[in-house]
Amino acid sequence: MAPITSSETGNKNGSQKHPHYKPNYIPDHNYVRILDTTLRDGEQSPGAAMAPHQKLNIARQLAKLGVDVIEAGFPCSSKDDFAAVKMIAEEVGSNVDDDGYVPVIAGGARCNEKDIEIAWEAVKGAKRPRISTFIATSEIHMKHKLKKTKEEVLDVACRMVKFARSLGCDDVQFITEDAVRSEKEFLYQILGEVIKAGATTIDIPDTVGIAMPWEYEKLIADIKANTDGIENVVIAAHCHNDFGLAVANTIAGARAGARQLEVTMNGIGERAGNAALEEVVMALKCRGAAVFDGLYTSINTKHILKTSKMVEDYTNMHLQPHKALVGANAFVHESGIHQDGWLKHKATYEIIPPESIGLERSNEVGIVLGKLSGRQGLMKRLKELGYHLKENEIDSVFWKFKAVADKKKRVTDVDLRALVSNEVTQVESIWKLSDIQVTCGTLGLSTATVRLNNTIDGGIHVACSVGSGSIDSVFKAVNLIIKEAIKLVQYTLTTMIEGVDVVITTHVRICRMNDHASTHSLVEESIQPIFSGIGAGTDVVVSSVEAYIAAVNKMLDSKK
Repeated sequence: MAPITSSETGNKNGSQKHPHYKPNYIPDHNYVRILDTTLRDGEQSPGAAMAPHQKLNIARQLAKLGVDVIEAGFPCSSKDDFAAVKMIAEEVGSNVDDDGYVPVIAGGARCNEKDIEIAWEAVKGAKRPRISTFIATSEIHMKHKLKKTKEEVLDVACRMVKFARSLGCDDVQFITEDAVRSEKEFLYQILGEVIKAGATTIDIPDTVGIAMPWEYEKLIADIKANTDGIENVVIAAHCHNDFGLAVANTIAGARAGARQLEVTMNGIGERAGNAALEEVVMALKCRGAAVFDGLYTSINTKHILKTSKMVEDYTNMHLQPHKALVGANAFVHESGIHQDGWLKHKATYEIIPPESIGLERSNEVGIVLGKLSGRQGLMKRLKELGYHLKENEIDSVFWKFKAVADKKKRVTDVDLRALVSNEVTQVESIWKLSDIQVTCGTLGLSTATVRLNNTIDGGIHVACSVGSGSIDSVFKAVNLIIKEAIKLVQYTLTTMIEGVDVVITTHVRICRMNDHASTHSLVEESIQPIFSGIGAGTDVVVSSVEAYIAAVNKMLDSKK
């Protein structure tokens, strides 16, 4: 299967044109409405509460995405939420673009008059306002939460849909909470009655995320086949992710006839979350023609990544690196086999181009170097860094690279430059570290004792020094042994936590002093040649002195 291309998207922005909006009818049977409930169900994630201005910014971004319906919140829950929904309705819900697109703005409400009145007051300023009202229909909810009989629930549902219509709202969504665990015959009955009462969309939620995809698909198909008047409304799928199946269930619902799919950015929501907008939309975009009989949306997918990051920032709900499509690792490749195939043809391991969701890569950052990487990935990155190595040099660098990669999760460009410097400019080591002892703390100056082996005369040399810190004292002790005036040009270290260990990689750059003062400086003298060294390990002092000695050996070799 080839990756999607811009020619499949319908226009230059990567989205299809929205069909004419009618609350209870979609003229194109293959068109799928996207309802985003990030601002309502998504905000119900513990710790994800947002300020009104943040919700407004997200709503603006959702409009750029082109979602059909923005469920802006639960207006009766607080004054702030009412204000946020009202702002969104009056600004985002009134901004009609050149193609006539403007999102529907929905407000959530329980099946009671007070909630519905407040919801209508909040959304009525939109060009296309909607009230979404819900009541539970499963036996466990009706008995233990509502303490109502089926007959009582049916009566409340019908009266409240009629009440919402009486306020002047011609777009009413009715939600059968916990539909998946509800008795099917009762579902057919209550849905048929609320359709008669004026509902335009009927929502079939898997509220507790218990369904398997084939079960949810059959439920939608059975409702479609057994509910009176179902042809006069739009069926909506709303799935939670308790078993990690929200996206699979949502797509299964679309296969069975659901034409409104309810999602959140990054899949946030109650408990384990909701179906993720980016996953549902890109699945339809990538496979809609091939396996979904032409189903499509109007989402401008190039805004997905930006919207995802905004939601992540505002909710402080950080994505795991392997999150599909928008995670940090979604478009990077570490395995040598994968890197080799990707370099030859990106579609070998990428089913969609990252640019299709708004990720613009530079310098082929699709490759991440680590312990599973191969020669092709390493050679590619070294060339990008400006190194053109001979075959024997590549071989030498590769095995040293693998040694460093075994200690670090990722090998950075700084690591690679130091490796090339260490291995390609290979020198015979005059000095090798034998032992080191450091004392530091708040009771006095740091002291270091260093013992080095001299490979030329076979001698063992020991020196002690005092410094402003453990690293400074170690470097000074080395200088006393080698009897050279050295300037520290640059010292950097990176850390990576692996289990209980912290792996430290240290990079040192040095040059000779213009005089024999034994002070360190971070100012690089351009007239002096620079020598670099790298060290890696779980001890920062040992790693640092190994890097320092590697640089010293190069400097002494050049002196010869």
